[in-house]
Amino acid sequence: MASAAPLMPKATAVWLLDNTALSFDQIAEFCKLHPLEVKAIADGDSAQGIKGLDPVATGQLTREQIAAAEADPAASLKLVDPKVPLTGSASGKKSPRYTPVSRRQDRPNAILWLVRNHPELKDAQIMRLVGTTKSTIAAIRDRTHWNAANLAPMDPVTLGLTSQIELDMEVGRANKEKPQAAHAGATLLPAAETTRKEAEVATAAEEKEKASGDMDVNAVFAKLKQIGGKGQDDDEE
Repeated sequence: MASAAPLMPKATAVWLLDNTALSFDQIAEFCKLHPLEVKAIADGDSAQGIKGLDPVATGQLTREQIAAAEADPAASLKLVDPKVPLTGSASGKKSPRYTPVSRRQDRPNAILWLVRNHPELKDAQIMRLVGTTKSTIAAIRDRTHWNAANLAPMDPVTLGLTSQIELDMEVGRANKEKPQAAHAGATLLPAAETTRKEAEVATAAEEKEKASGDMDVNAVFAKLKQIGGKGQDDDEE
């Protein structure tokens, strides 16, 4: 069974990059991010403006674990078992996505971005990605949200509300469930119909040629008769 992700994975990754000598793979495994995401954070290409979250201060890691992992690149970090069970953990049900308080005001902007850039996503998928409600999504779709005039579409991955892997997975799932559009382009005629049309064209051409030949022969004979008639008239005179 896969271990749970830490609270605010990207913020935790930022802190670990700034304050430890852990490898990208170790941080990615602990924060449930892709190693390339961690590298992008380290290079400053991602998670810009996100303040680091100390996992030791929040009780998610111990300094002993970090020191052991720094000494052994093959070691993995594991979340410290919470002293107080989280809601829903005992029943085995998946808890709703937690959104940091500092990022909750950005959720409408993230929803607007998803609605505009990925219209194939269902409401349930958007709810899983950014931890919102169906009524909020409907209000943003209909432009009836109380703050609709001030909303600006913002990438939820950049905001730290979800990961690129989760977004790609939901988009891929939506595209698989989307019915394939009927192809409206030209199609080839059946072979039988094509052959029949070619035969009709050939027959019509033969009939036309035959009729043209008969007409030419008749015209020649008629001309000869006319010439012959004129010759007899001249002899009589």
